[in-house]
Amino acid sequence: MRSLTEPVRVCFLIDELATAGTETQLLALLHHLDRSRVSPYLVLLRGESDASVALEPADCPVLRLGAGALRSPKTALRALRFMQFLWRERIEVVQVYFPDSSYFGVPAAFLAGVRHRLRTRNNVGHWMTRLHRILGRALNSLTTATVANCEAAKRALLADEKPAADRVHVLENGVDLDRFLSIPEPSDTPLRWVGAVANLRPVKGLDVLVEAAALLREEFPEVGFRVAGEGDERGRLTQLIHERHLDGRFYLDGAENDVPGFLSKLDIAVLPSRAEGMSNAVLEYMAAARPIVASAVGAMPDVLHDETHGLLVAPGDPVALADQIARLLRDPPLARRLGAAARQRANEHFSRPAMVRRFEEFYTRLVSRA
Repeated sequence: MRSLTEPVRVCFLIDELATAGTETQLLALLHHLDRSRVSPYLVLLRGESDASVALEPADCPVLRLGAGALRSPKTALRALRFMQFLWRERIEVVQVYFPDSSYFGVPAAFLAGVRHRLRTRNNVGHWMTRLHRILGRALNSLTTATVANCEAAKRALLADEKPAADRVHVLENGVDLDRFLSIPEPSDTPLRWVGAVANLRPVKGLDVLVEAAALLREEFPEVGFRVAGEGDERGRLTQLIHERHLDGRFYLDGAENDVPGFLSKLDIAVLPSRAEGMSNAVLEYMAAARPIVASAVGAMPDVLHDETHGLLVAPGDPVALADQIARLLRDPPLARRLGAAARQRANEHFSRPAMVRRFEEFYTRLVSRA
């Protein structure tokens, strides 16, 4: 029987590390967990790229499996190596992220006898195919619980993969507020820059932001637009910016390591996504006290109360997006009030320490019940 004072040994399995939202939240959790309560381990299904290696935490054990395609005959050897790691470290909880790590990790953890096998759902499943849903339902019998980062993600999971509702637990994301506190709240001076932090992917709706910028061009000739992020949509977005005569006014700045620095230059922050779970970008906007215009998707109506902490619009509607951005551009005092309220809400409900406590208490409850 385990000692009640012994830290819970939790192994996190993810495909590889990157600067995207889920990976960033996981790295923050690994760094901040109280080692007297939770002893973390990180296993990477692949993880051999220079970018992934550079992000590896120095304060917990890391194992790279170097697995390629899951259909490869070598995958069985990688699974055996993973199982041996679980046995050697006496892992009590395995938590997996993303489809490949789930299909690989949950059965391996089951065969290794790990008592608690957790899946993670941090989105509303906009990417899922029929095959993904079938495989997800097949994993239900081997999964002891699923962690979702918002109620919207939980609802989507229940609809898509139909696990038992009492096995799905909502643990909300958090943001490192200290990184953003040096950013001053917007002043009542004319607002000049509108922007977003987002990967350049279709689901992020950046084409909608470009179309909104075109609608605002004549009334606000002095206002510019910036996006921090990189992705496969760069070529298409660059062409759309040119077609809408926004060259020199709409900038794709590329990947940004200094998000607080980027947000400090914006007067209005936008989330034009077509689908989201709980947006890490919006939590950062809130911490930076930026006035926000966001699509009413996923967790956004719960995170941002419309007209109180930000302005919500229907997804995929450039006219509505332009109207609400224009409203803030015309009314700097409103923008300042919304930004201040957003920062206060982030401080009260979405701080990084609060997120870490939620996970620590969850893992402790799991093993205590066992």
